[in-house]
Amino acid sequence: MAAAGVLLGHSSSLYFGKAEGSRHRCFLKAKEELGFVASQLNGVKISYSPTAIHAAKPISVPFRPPLQPVARRVCPFTGKKSNKANLVSFSNHKTKKLQFVNLQYKRVWWEAGKRYLKLRLSTKALKTIEKNGLDAVAKKAGIDLRKL
Repeated sequence: MAAAGVLLGHSSSLYFGKAEGSRHRCFLKAKEELGFVASQLNGVKISYSPTAIHAAKPISVPFRPPLQPVARRVCPFTGKKSNKANLVSFSNHKTKKLQFVNLQYKRVWWEAGKRYLKLRLSTKALKTIEKNGLDAVAKKAGIDLRKL
């Protein structure tokens, strides 16, 4: 019988090797041929046989792309961004605060591309797009709509 197997020894050791004949012979052969690697997990010894490696299938890990950066609170069409301001209390105590841009997710019809684009833009940019057209505003801002 020439199948790869896992054998547990009398102590807390794992042995990987080819099973030939009886279980006892395989255990002795595995113990003679194998090198041992001490594990960090409660002193468990893990060993492997170089001849049994080709039979094992590689473990596939799902691909995870790197984390995407969080979208900034900036309008790509107008360049509007947060404004630093003071919050003034009745006692004239000033504390810093941010006044954010009114950014909205909006589906806008792109006539040249004959499709909708989902954009995150300010309400000021939305009014400008309605007045001048999406192509003109994107061209002025330097945005390639084909990549969206």
